Amino acid sequence: MPTTDRHPSDMQPWWKIGYVWLLIAGPAIVIIAGFVTLWVAIRMPDPVIDEDYYQHGLEINKTLAQPEKSLAPALKARNHVITPVKDQPH
Repeated sequence: MPTTDRHPSDMQPWWKIGYVWLLIAGPAIVIIAGFVTLWVAIRMPDPVIDEDYYQHGLEINKTLAQPEKSLAPALKARNHVITPVKDQPH
């Protein structure tokens, strides 16, 4: 039966073992990605919402309620792009 006794002078230091670096790489990448995300968040913050956002929403709803100003023509054109002109709804 073979023995696996190793003399302490035959063992490699931990930094020369590939699996150690594989285990260290995962958390190291996550930490670096966290700092990159922090840098992006600080450098390019989200814009502040307009103070009058509610009024803008009400105006959009009024526009959509009026069929002549709504998206109805766009919906018609989108559904009848390849329909011949004589057969298109008016």
